[in-house]
Amino acid sequence: MIRLALWLLGALLLAGIVHLTTVLLLPRMASQDAYARVSAIAPVNAVIPVPSPTPEKAVMPFMDPAFQVSVCRYDLSRGPLKFSVPISQAYTSVSFYTRSDVAFYAINDRAAGRRVIELDLMTAAQRAELPENEEITAADRLIVASPTTTFGIWNSRIAPVHIWHGESVE
Repeated sequence: MIRLALWLLGALLLAGIVHLTTVLLLPRMASQDAYARVSAIAPVNAVIPVPSPTPEKAVMPFMDPAFQVSVCRYDLSRGPLKFSVPISQAYTSVSFYTRSDVAFYAINDRAAGRRVIELDLMTAAQRAELPENEEITAADRLIVASPTTTFGIWNSRIAPVHIWHGESVE
């Protein structure tokens, strides 16, 4: 009886190790990760609209058709990036991701408090090189420090109702 319990415990331990290893390694081994999908449609340091998802085709899995999405694949090796997004009437959000698909910063229209979300994206080294200016306060300038020099910015806004139903707008 004890021998059977030890075998079961060993099998459960081995299954747990295999499961945990698989869950942690598969995203890193995937060839069609978010970076590869966005790289196929977006040039570097340019904001482009992402095509609306259909049941047959979507740029990213689980995209909501109620949102208009645009993406910017950035490269900070040439210098900081200034980013400005006008706020829609319903809802607007901006999310920043590293190359390994980890979100490191997000802001929405309610947190922005203005009609436009304006910010500077730079690395920690680029931020350290900024001159100190007493006239510019933290409230005047939103600086986001990126942990990596590359990947993307995801901008989402709720689409107007007529776009949801596929109606054309003149």
